[in-house]
Amino acid sequence: MSDHCSPTFARLATEMGFSCRTEGGLVAFRNPFALENWTLPILEVVIILGAVLTLVRAIRRLRRDGDPTNLVLWFGATAYLFIIEPPLYFPAAFGISGHVDTMFAHNVFTVDFLWGRLPLYIVAIYPFMATIAFEIVRMLGVFRRYGVLVGAICVGFVHHAFYEIFDHIGPQLKWWEWSTGNSLNQPMFDSVPLSSVVVFAALWPMSLAFCVQLFVGRHVDAGRKFSGLQLVWRTIVIGILGSAGTGVLPIPATVLGANNITVRGWLYAAELVVLSVIAIPVLVRQWVRLRQGEVPAYSDNVVRIYSGVYLLAMAVLWLTALPDFLHASNGWARNAGPVGNIWYTIACFVVAILCSAAVFAGPRSRSAVSAGVSPEVAPAAG
Repeated sequence: MSDHCSPTFARLATEMGFSCRTEGGLVAFRNPFALENWTLPILEVVIILGAVLTLVRAIRRLRRDGDPTNLVLWFGATAYLFIIEPPLYFPAAFGISGHVDTMFAHNVFTVDFLWGRLPLYIVAIYPFMATIAFEIVRMLGVFRRYGVLVGAICVGFVHHAFYEIFDHIGPQLKWWEWSTGNSLNQPMFDSVPLSSVVVFAALWPMSLAFCVQLFVGRHVDAGRKFSGLQLVWRTIVIGILGSAGTGVLPIPATVLGANNITVRGWLYAAELVVLSVIAIPVLVRQWVRLRQGEVPAYSDNVVRIYSGVYLLAMAVLWLTALPDFLHASNGWARNAGPVGNIWYTIACFVVAILCSAAVFAGPRSRSAVSAGVSPEVAPAAG
């Protein structure tokens, strides 16, 4: 695949310790103990296990309760991945190299696809994180009370908190490297492009959640049943429209800030502020209602427990990386990569922990869930 080894990708790969010209095949396997550092296989296990568990849970919900929402979400997120990511890996093959240069390169992991471009854990993180955020919002009853749009905004906000904990440590531990010379990655928020902080952490899950709830979730909540073929085409449409939404939602920043990085940065930040201003009071109110027994009973123990497992794992990784972070020089850790923003990460940890804890709160009735009643029409626990 050396004909698709762009100079930028070649440089990023070399800086992370591998060669894109010799990285082989559609699929490659490596010894997990011979990777860049010990954190890479730990990250893989945590994310891939989370994706498998959420997939199994989604299948069980369909078979036991007749609710395909989680399964459509899982595969819709995966469809989004395969629409968005390949052009970023191979801009020349898609005829966009004149407009889009390589934006980043992943390090090599235990299992990689597409000539070292796509680690298996990246395939897994899209449906895993989307499920965590969507189900937390769903368990709080936001979709039922506030509708599709506000529910989707809350999903984007929750996803952002969970994702940015990962996003701000990845470059330091050499999980990937950004091309800081690429204008599309400007402005940077320490080691992370602001576009990643806003678009990939908040806007894409918002877009996906909106489409999932619009095309499937709200109909399931109303008691409608879908055939297998109906679910397949709706999942494909969700992946396509979710991708389109990711291009539409950041238009204020990408268009108005096209020739001014400072304006672009302020507009990205403004979009995130708008999402937060809407989502925070809604989530707090729903937590209070859940405590008071006003939210229909619905629980997803996989999400409730594994969101805590993820946060614990990321806390351990951050703590072990902290000494190098604290001794960073000019934004670079000792013997490692560029450092993220610790204060923003702490804020995201706080939000993610509160969201994870919130779904454990309040009176819960197991009878509605075990009986297969839709979470949005089940009687409130009292």
